[in-house]
Amino acid sequence: MRSGGAEAGFGKRGPQGTRRRERGPTRFHTVRHSLCDLLGEEYVASVCTARSILSGMRSAEVLQRAGEPVDFFPQALHARLTALLPRVGQRCCPPAGPSAVGATSDAFRSNTQTALAPRSCLGYLRIGEDGRLFLSSKSAHYHAPLGHDFPGYALIERARGLGIGNATHNNTRGHITRLVEEELVRHAAGLQGTAGAALSSLLASRDAAALNRVLNLETGSLAVEAAVKMVLSRFYRIDAFSQEPRHAGRTPVLLVMGDDAGGLGANYHGTTMVTQAMRGMWPEMVRRLESEGVLAVRSVRCNNVAELEAAFRDYDREPYKIAGFFHELLLMNYGGTRLSAAFAQRAYALCARHGVPTIVDEIQSGIWSPELFMFREYGLKPSAVIVGKGFPGGEYAASRILFSADMDSLPQFGALVTNGQQELASLAYLVTMRWATANAAVTRAAGDYYEERLKDLAERYSHLITKIEGRRHSAGVYFDGLDAAKAFVAQLRRMGLDISVQTYKEGCPPSALTKLPLICGYEAMDEVVARMEAALNAI
Repeated sequence: MRSGGAEAGFGKRGPQGTRRRERGPTRFHTVRHSLCDLLGEEYVASVCTARSILSGMRSAEVLQRAGEPVDFFPQALHARLTALLPRVGQRCCPPAGPSAVGATSDAFRSNTQTALAPRSCLGYLRIGEDGRLFLSSKSAHYHAPLGHDFPGYALIERARGLGIGNATHNNTRGHITRLVEEELVRHAAGLQGTAGAALSSLLASRDAAALNRVLNLETGSLAVEAAVKMVLSRFYRIDAFSQEPRHAGRTPVLLVMGDDAGGLGANYHGTTMVTQAMRGMWPEMVRRLESEGVLAVRSVRCNNVAELEAAFRDYDREPYKIAGFFHELLLMNYGGTRLSAAFAQRAYALCARHGVPTIVDEIQSGIWSPELFMFREYGLKPSAVIVGKGFPGGEYAASRILFSADMDSLPQFGALVTNGQQELASLAYLVTMRWATANAAVTRAAGDYYEERLKDLAERYSHLITKIEGRRHSAGVYFDGLDAAKAFVAQLRRMGLDISVQTYKEGCPPSALTKLPLICGYEAMDEVVARMEAALNAI
């Protein structure tokens, strides 16, 4: 093991020995929009008219505020965050005073780390209850791609000031929510600009490969559960009024990604009963369901084409039928493992041949991809796509499922939540998507740079690091043992990086996980890698 001070080597040029390209400062593209820009002048004018009637204010006065643009990520903010990077890990203010004990479950209580709990946040930085400055190296556990207090979300408060109501229901989906549905469909299809006639044609298509329907829910768990219901409706009637399902009498098999030992522990599709069963929970219940021919779950090890083909041979025949192939492209709950393009494309080819729906869970990869959807980078055509988490930027719990006409099988009350149609949550989607799209080239280059620097680090510390997994901002640093990974994480937390190694899953790879916010430039990435090198020297 190498020795060295944990605090040594930080600075603009990184620690001695680091091979890095000299880069200039990161230049994010300026994005300045008003509510009129995002929602349309005619619609906003109608909102202002309605607001003036309700409030008694003059319509012109209300409209003036709605037309004022907001700088989504000012250069001054980026400069301030960069200037604070050397102070990460330092105590910037006294610890918080007496704080609440809380009343959570035993499991949550034993894992709570109050020192890291946020006291005040800005961008990718936050001051914890212990008074230290932390870098949000996991994007607040994967759901803050634009960091904290992102200025672009000021448009949400502008909209609230116009009386745009957040509380609505499924039968009264507002203009903003319907607009987000169109925008998601447009981006998923790769249509440019407003798309016009092309978008209208797509929305009217009955093609099984056309993603042109959206259900608005709250959490990723509920969105995946909606997909589960859609595929199971091919085996069981949803209600007494449903038609005879196409695969009635056969046992539906949910095909998922498996762990290195061939078990179910790698995938993570939520916390509902069925999605938990898909990752190995409730084992006795699942065995009884299968023994009665009700439901079965089978896994395929990541990137193992032979197991994939065997699964189709064994379980796409009587009495079974593969009901759906559920997968992530980036398994952040299994060490940041990434599916290879060859494996994913082979899986989709088999699914197409056997008439099996493909459900890609982009809760982790969505918005972090320069394409917004990682499946587009793979050239895949899924039957359904799950998004959430990053799209509303941590402002709201708001998930979506995009799907094709062939998957449109649920009645009105088949998959809904009271708060799924929130207008302000939909506006958060629009803000996040607009900035991410405008800066796609910048974040792609920065993400590639971070991945390159981590691979260089792994090469130079090959006696500790076995490989780098993940993609761009979302990375898993693999070690030759769990003890080394935990020691690495412990050092980095002392240095102010919010980073973790997965210890809650038996057999999970010893991987230290990062998921840097998209607003992290080269400067923040260099700081993270410099501290990683110092941590490696210290252990």
